[in-house]
Parts: sequence; structure tokens; C-alpha cells
Amino acid sequence: MSHANPLILGIESSCDETGVGLVRGTELLTNTVSSSMAEHVRFGGVIPEIASRAHLDAFVPTLQQALADAGVRLEDVDAIAVTSGPGLAGALMVGVSAAKALALATGKPLYAINHLVAHVGVGLLDESIAAKAAALSTGPGGLPENLGALLVSGGHTEILRVRSIADDVELLGATIDDAAGEAFDKVARLLGLEYPGGPAIDALAREGNAKAIRFPRGLTVPKYMGTAEAPGPHRYDFSFSGLKTAVARCVEGFEAKGEPVPVPDVAASFQEAVLDVITAKAVLACRENGITTLLLGGGVAANSRLRELAQQRTAAAGITLLVPKMSLCTDNGAMVAALGAQLVMNGVAPSDLAFAPDSSMPVTSISL
Repeated sequence: MSHANPLILGIESSCDETGVGLVRGTELLTNTVSSSMAEHVRFGGVIPEIASRAHLDAFVPTLQQALADAGVRLEDVDAIAVTSGPGLAGALMVGVSAAKALALATGKPLYAINHLVAHVGVGLLDESIAAKAAALSTGPGGLPENLGALLVSGGHTEILRVRSIADDVELLGATIDDAAGEAFDKVARLLGLEYPGGPAIDALAREGNAKAIRFPRGLTVPKYMGTAEAPGPHRYDFSFSGLKTAVARCVEGFEAKGEPVPVPDVAASFQEAVLDVITAKAVLACRENGITTLLLGGGVAANSRLRELAQQRTAAAGITLLVPKMSLCTDNGAMVAALGAQLVMNGVAPSDLAFAPDSSMPVTSISL
């Protein structure tokens, strides 16, 4: 197997997307995704059992399509990478089982990798990010030095410091309850909007006044923040459960008075409360930890206001913001393959096939 420019097959099944990607080194060959989102809409959220069964149905056709699109054969692949966590236990099991079967059948080495770190690795595949990175001082793996990542998705909201994509990722801050995406989905239901809530609120918020209602900003008071010299217990952490409750009470208040709920204003004010804290804390973490480049990733990175606010605040702080194109922000197999390629190129040993998926895999564990 070539360690210089390996051809990696990546498999992603942590939630409701069945993703298969093929990457040669840092070159994206194909990013094929089959989503079961439509099957969850009537429930207002992802149903794990439905997602797992959808992965079973979709995996082989998605794999075949990816290989055809890339113009390669399975025997051409140098190694296989698969998401081993975090994610839904049953969904992870489908992808891991498929990857193990392929590894046993082909004799290819298998890498069990971290879904969250893969969201950072996907930046290596984006041409616009590569062009920006070329103008910066780069560290191991071709990513910029002094790199941080802000991951915002349905299941995770985290701030990371990335010294090496292959072996040194540090968690600086995370949500202590709901992730941002979960909060968007729950508030969308309160407002009678369709699932998924993120795009619905993003669209509606453009019609509303973000200053109409002052919703709480979780974990931003001094007892949680502290100071740079004496950091509080949640200086870089997030909490959205109280905000969700505040929105519910606000809606109930309008209904109790027999008044129509100003849905666009509530949506805009809620969205601003979430994104204000996320971007402010991300920039604070960067400034206090010597991070000069911040990569924005995860499904909620598609939110137009998040992109706008992150750009404004990072620019004001002298921090370079990197945002992958939309198709690479959501869960996909290409990001898994990209991280797998970095592990191979850095000489990391393959995983033992006895590994088990870990639904709560910590971000500091890059591979198993």
C-alpha cells in the first residue's frame, strides 16, 4: 500500500445519512450519500431503528454507485475507513459491520475513525480551503498551524484545538445538554415548522426581527465564564435547554393572551440567541488559546446567519475562517475517507477487527 497518496474508501452511518466516499490522498474522487431524512419527517426527528434499517437497504447500492462514479474497483482501494463513533448505536453497527465484511473479504486494512474529527479532515478536500491554507503556515497533514474547529450539528456543538489531525485533537468546549441542531429541531416543533428545524428556522428568521425578544444566552454569566486568568467551569461550553424552555414559555404567553404568535420574530430571536453564544465563545476560545485559523463544520454550518456572524467576528479578531462547501459540511463518507488517508499517510496502524462501535466516542480518540 502506498503511504504517499493512498486510495481510501470511507463509510459513514452515524445518523440518517448512508455515506460512501473515495479519496486519493487529499483528492476527492466521489462523495455519494443516501439520506433517510424523508422517512423521519412525520416523527419530527430521527428514529434510530428506522435509520438503521435504512442503512441496511442503502449501503450496497451506495457503495456500488460510489465505485462507479470514481471509476475504481474495490480491489484498487488501499484501505477502508469507517465511522466508529460517536453516533446512534444501531446505525453505527450497520456501517461498522459492512466495513469489517469488506475488509475481511478483500484483505484491506481497516481504520475505525472518529466522526467529529472527520468533520475537520474534510477541509483537506475543499479546493477553496486548500487555496487559503496554501497562503498560511501549515502543520502536519497540510492543515493550517494553530488550527481550531467549531463543529455545529444535530448531535454535537464543540470547539476543538487541532495540533495534528492524525494524533492530537483537544476538546476546549462542548454543549452540556442539547446540541444546537437539536435545539433548532425542538423549537421548530414548538413553532409548528417542519423537520428538520434548522433550514426552516433559518428561512423564516430572515422575515423576522432578531431583536424583538431577548432570549437568554446560556452559560454566559460570570460564575460560568470566569476570567482568562481564572476561567469559570463552563467558559467555552454551551447550554441550549434553558433557551428552548424560554421559547416554549414565550409561545405559551402569546397563546394565553389570545394573541397570534409572531413566529418569524420568535424564530429570528431564538436563532440569534443560539448563534450569538456559539460564535462569541468560539472566538474567545481562539483568542485565549493561540488559535489563528478556525474551521466551521457540521450540518448547522449551512445556516446563513451562522456563516455571516462567524465571518464578522473572526475577521474582527484577526482569525482566518474556513468553511467547507455545503455538500461537505453534512455527514458524508468523503470526510471519513479524508481522515483515513491522513492516518495512513502518518503511518498510524490499522484497527484490530475486534473493535466495537462507540456511540459516545470522545473527540480525543481519533481512531480505535
